[in-house]
Amino acid sequence: MNITVVGLGKIGLPLAVQFASKGHRVLGADVNPAVVESVNAGTEPFPGEAHLQEKLVEAVDAGLIEATTDTASAVSQSDAVVIVVPLFVDADGKPDFGWMESATKDIARGLKPDTLVSYETTLPVGTTRGRWKPMLEEGSGLVEGKDFHLVFSPERVLTGRVFADLRKYPKLIGGLDGLRGAGVQRGIEFYESVLDFDERPDLERGNGVWDLGSAEAAEMAKLAETTYRDVNIGLANQFGRFAADNGIDVYQVIEASNSQPYSHIHRPGIAVGGHCIPVYPRLYLWNDPEATVVRAAREANADMPAYTVGLAKGAAGDLSGKKVVVLGASYRGGVKETAFSGVFPTVDALKAEGAQVLVHDPMYSDEELAKFGWDAYHAGEDVDVAIVQADHAEYAQLTKADLPGVSVVVDGRNFLDADEFEGVTFRTVGRA
Repeated sequence: MNITVVGLGKIGLPLAVQFASKGHRVLGADVNPAVVESVNAGTEPFPGEAHLQEKLVEAVDAGLIEATTDTASAVSQSDAVVIVVPLFVDADGKPDFGWMESATKDIARGLKPDTLVSYETTLPVGTTRGRWKPMLEEGSGLVEGKDFHLVFSPERVLTGRVFADLRKYPKLIGGLDGLRGAGVQRGIEFYESVLDFDERPDLERGNGVWDLGSAEAAEMAKLAETTYRDVNIGLANQFGRFAADNGIDVYQVIEASNSQPYSHIHRPGIAVGGHCIPVYPRLYLWNDPEATVVRAAREANADMPAYTVGLAKGAAGDLSGKKVVVLGASYRGGVKETAFSGVFPTVDALKAEGAQVLVHDPMYSDEELAKFGWDAYHAGEDVDVAIVQADHAEYAQLTKADLPGVSVVVDGRNFLDADEFEGVTFRTVGRA
């Protein structure tokens, strides 16, 4: 097959490389010329994705992958088109379809008969049928279901382990013509030809491509699985705050609760970050504004950075003029990514208290941190207060000797060894 992947970001590029690894010819379309140039040179444009560099070199050397800024031209040469273009959400939770609409119009200009189009970007329910189908038909002059086929198949992977996750999880898919319709059958055949699946005896349906019966069901499935995590973490954070106020170790409570098979309580923490968990519940709320449970959880999680700073203030007495280091700019340990990271509201809350704020992250240089407007902290420098925001492996062995002068440490991830901070006021989110 000839395949176009539109959007060569942290999900799109590994997908393109995966498709090429199965012997298909892949054209990667991206609006960023620097990304296109890097891919064509066989150099990954962003670090941190396991096996991407080696697989990209193999694909480029085999002549199976090529990048371009001309989306319409790439689509005109392809049997299948996969879209992984970012969808943003504004401060009010309203989706901004701008980039996706631009990409869809380019796709429509190049769309030829008998092409399969698959959207993988997470979408509000009804978007594939109500927004993309009319736009593709209008721009191409073709009729969906007759001249081309359209499906929704959400990406379900985490950056840093995309290739492993592609094998591990079922590929969900939904078409516009019902269960086992012609369009979804084309989609199933496509994904079975570009992906490999691990054995999953724990799944009744087995691992592979799952037809959910409609694009709307596939759209909702992705929103549901991610919103569940946000709600669960919100519940854990509520438990953690109550437990801390009442002298209870919430981590003992969670371990005990989860010892039977009907409880799956997640862990409390300073923040919920990344492209997915803070965003997709808001997409769901856009569809279902009466979802009070979802809204309450999102608000509870969004409040955790300020709550954690409050723990620091309570322990220090006053943060005004104090030198405070936030450990971790990334939204989670081991990933160089600040999307919706808790570092932003944590820094803001500290500054509101009059603190002198420094940020440390082993994955970022001083210059990179400065671009965010932060002063960098270096291990061994004097500091009054430290707050752990990301559970980088480099912090696991941290001791008070690494933070000279520190009098208060707040562990937002339950990651440090409190015994290494003898004589320091040590607080952990969820513990008294």
